[in-house]
Amino acid sequence: MTTVIQAKNLDLTYQTNDGPVDALKGVDLDINKGDFVSFIGPSGCGKTTFLRAIADLEQPTGGTLTVNGMTPEQARQSRAYGYVFQAAGLYPWRTIGGNIRLPLEIMGYPKSDMAKRVEEVLELVHLDGFEKKFPWQLSGGMQQRASIARALAFDADILLMDEPFGALDEIVRDHLNEQLLELWARTNKTIGFVTHSIPEAVYLSTKIVVMSPRPGRITDVIESPLPRERPLDIRDTPEFLEIAHRVREGLREGHAYDD
Repeated sequence: MTTVIQAKNLDLTYQTNDGPVDALKGVDLDINKGDFVSFIGPSGCGKTTFLRAIADLEQPTGGTLTVNGMTPEQARQSRAYGYVFQAAGLYPWRTIGGNIRLPLEIMGYPKSDMAKRVEEVLELVHLDGFEKKFPWQLSGGMQQRASIARALAFDADILLMDEPFGALDEIVRDHLNEQLLELWARTNKTIGFVTHSIPEAVYLSTKIVVMSPRPGRITDVIESPLPRERPLDIRDTPEFLEIAHRVREGLREGHAYDD
């Protein structure tokens, strides 16, 4: 297996007016090509910080972190990943097609290539025919799908997703979870996904990384035995519930660090 993201003894400390704050401490993790890895833990445990460190949006203060064998900065410069934020972050004055084209325009893609890529990624996220709509004309779930399409536009092998469905209602979230698994199966991207939801983490992932309260440590890494094709009703099976129980136990164990 090819390791695409590797953290070794990774630390990240913020300097604040009240003194240093340890966001990550001694994190060791390998993410292989094609993995779907969810990060779960309480608020402030460093899930998003770790994702941002991979994306070169935060700088570690100790240990090593590589992305495709490069530093995060080199990986960012080589456009190794797409990033999906908690909010869709679409520009309201641009159409959906215009929002998706934006990174391609910045990268200097030819117009003919841009049109082809926009068409392809809209089809991938089931938004065919919405290219000329504006963000305000779309529901919250559709806006997030457009945000995913924008992150997929330049066809990076890695997709980093920071709680993209956290603000959506459960029915929409379930639907988007199904669509995300379908997209992952079709593209074979390596996905890093931050969530607060145990069912979401178990349903989506090949590997679940359970993190403790600050300073963020990994308390468990669970390799999922579930098949890659997962209907929603797999969540009622004993295998699913067993993994969910182990995640819950890992979260409980992490709180022991507070003692």
